[in-house]
Amino acid sequence: MPPGRRQGGAAIGSAREDTAEVKALRILWGQRLRRDRWQVMVWVLGIGALALFAAAAIQQTFGEQSSRAEILQVAVATPAILMLRGLARGADQGAFTFFQIYSFLALLAGLMSTFLAVRHSRAEEESGSAELISATPAGRLIPAAATFLHGTATNVLVGLAVFAAFAAQGLDPAGSLLAGAATGAVGMAFLGAGLLVAQLMGTARGANGLSAALVVLAYFLRGIGDATGTPNADGTVMTAGAASWFSPIGWGQQTFAYTGDRWSPLLLPLTLAVACGGAAWVILQRRDSGTSVWGALPGRVAARPGLGSATALALRLQAGSIIGWSLGGLATGLLAGSLGGAIAAADTADSNITGSLRAMLQAQGVSLTQLFISALFSIAGVLAATCALQAIIRLRQEEAGGTAEILLAAPVSRTRWLAGYLVLGAASVVLVMVLTAFGAWFSLTVSRDTSVDGWTVWETAAAQLPAALIYLAVPALVFVLRPSATIPMGWALLGAGVVLGIFGGMVGLDQDVRNISPFSHTPVPNGTTTDWTGAWWMLAIAVLAALVALLGMRRREITTA
Repeated sequence: MPPGRRQGGAAIGSAREDTAEVKALRILWGQRLRRDRWQVMVWVLGIGALALFAAAAIQQTFGEQSSRAEILQVAVATPAILMLRGLARGADQGAFTFFQIYSFLALLAGLMSTFLAVRHSRAEEESGSAELISATPAGRLIPAAATFLHGTATNVLVGLAVFAAFAAQGLDPAGSLLAGAATGAVGMAFLGAGLLVAQLMGTARGANGLSAALVVLAYFLRGIGDATGTPNADGTVMTAGAASWFSPIGWGQQTFAYTGDRWSPLLLPLTLAVACGGAAWVILQRRDSGTSVWGALPGRVAARPGLGSATALALRLQAGSIIGWSLGGLATGLLAGSLGGAIAAADTADSNITGSLRAMLQAQGVSLTQLFISALFSIAGVLAATCALQAIIRLRQEEAGGTAEILLAAPVSRTRWLAGYLVLGAASVVLVMVLTAFGAWFSLTVSRDTSVDGWTVWETAAAQLPAALIYLAVPALVFVLRPSATIPMGWALLGAGVVLGIFGGMVGLDQDVRNISPFSHTPVPNGTTTDWTGAWWMLAIAVLAALVALLGMRRREITTA
C-alpha cells in the first residue's frame, strides 16, 4: 500500500477515535446531568434564593448608608463578627451586601462541588459502576473529564444565579457579575479538591468527610484572616490578614466586588481547580480501579469481643464520623468561649453601637455575649444534627448494600437493629454538645472571663439537643415508611431547617416561615426567664417519631430498592 494511503488511513482512524471519545464524553455528561438534575436544581436555586433574599433584606433593613457604616464600625471593632461574616470594604450598598453574604454563598458552592466530585468518582468505584464504564470505549479517563465538565457547568449556573439575584435587587451589574464569578470560582477550586481527595480516600464516606472538612477549614481560615486584618481610619474597611490568603474563599473576597472590581484574584481558585484536577487525572492513570492512594489497613482475623452486638457493630462503622463531628463541636466551643471577651467589650461600648449590634444579631433582651455564644452553639447544634442524620443514612446504606440481610439472619430483630442506631445517634448528639459546652467552659475559665457563667454555657448546649434529636427521629420514621427516600429526604429536611432557622432572619423571611425549622425554637438561656416550651415540644415530637418508627419496623420488610 502506498505510504500516502497508509497515512490517510491512520488519520481517518485517529479522527474516528477522537469522535468516539467526544461521543463518550457527551453521553457521560448527559448521564450525569440526568442523574443530578434535581440535586443541581436545588443547589443552584437554593444558593440563588439565599443571595436574592439576603440582598432584599439588607436593602430593607439597612437602606441608609449611615446605618450601614455604623454596622461596619461595630463589625470591625468586634473580630468575632468578622469571623462569621466577611471582609468589610465600605458602606456602599453592594459592598455591604457582599460583606454580609458572600462567604456563606462560597461555603455552599464549595460543599456542593465536593459532593458532586465524590459522587461521580469514588462513590461510583465503590458501587462497581465505574468498572463497567471503563470496559467500554470511554475507558477510565473520559468519566473523570465528564465529571469535571459537569461540575464546571454547575458552578457556572451557580455564578449566574448569584449574578441574577444581586442584579435583580438593583445592585451594580458589573459588581454583581464579579460576585457571581467569585462564587463559581470558589466552587471550581473545591471541585478539583474533591476529585483529588477521591483518589486519596478508599471510601466515598471518607472522601466526603475530608473534602467537606477542607471547605469548612477554608471558611475558618478566611474568618481568622478577616478578624486579624488591619482597619482603616473610619472603621468601615478592613485589609485581610495573612490567613485569608490560604483560603479559596478569602481569594474570592479579594475581588472587592462593587468597590475595586478586581478579576485577577479569580486566577488563584481556577489555578487550584486545574492543578487538583490534573493531579487527580495523573493518579487515576496510575492506580487500579477500586484502590486508593491511602489504602485501608488490613483488619483483624477475628472480631473483638466488643463487637458481639448490632449496636457495637454500628458504633464501629460510624466511629470515625462521630469523632470528627465531636471534634468540630469542641473547636466551636473553644472559639465561642475565647471570643466572649470581645463581645463583652462591645456590650459596654456606646449605646448606639450596642443597639446596632443587637439588630445585627436580630434578638433582644439577652446580653450580647450570650447572644454570640448561642449563635455559635447553634452551629454546633447543626453539627450534632448532621451526626444524628448520618446514623440513619448509614442504616439505609447497610440495607441497600445487602449487608443488613446478613446481619438480620442472626438472632437480631429488625426493631432491635433500628433501636441500636437510634441509641447510638442520640448518644452522638449528646457527645457533640457536651464537648461543645466543655470547650466554651474551658476557654472561659482559662481566660477568666466572667461575662457568661459556666452554668449558662451548659444550659445553652442542652438547649440544642431537642432540635438535633428531631433530625434523628424524623429521618428514622422516613426510613421505616419509605426507605428509598431516607437519604434525599433527610438531607432536604436538614438543609431546609438550616436555611430557615439559621439564615432565615438574615434573608428577611417571615417569622411564620422560619418557625417551620426546629432551629427556630431553640431556647436562648437567660437565667430564670428562659422559655423552654419549644424545647419540650421538640423533644416530645422526637420521642413520638422514634416510637412510631420502632413499632413500624416490626412489620416492614428489608428492601434494597
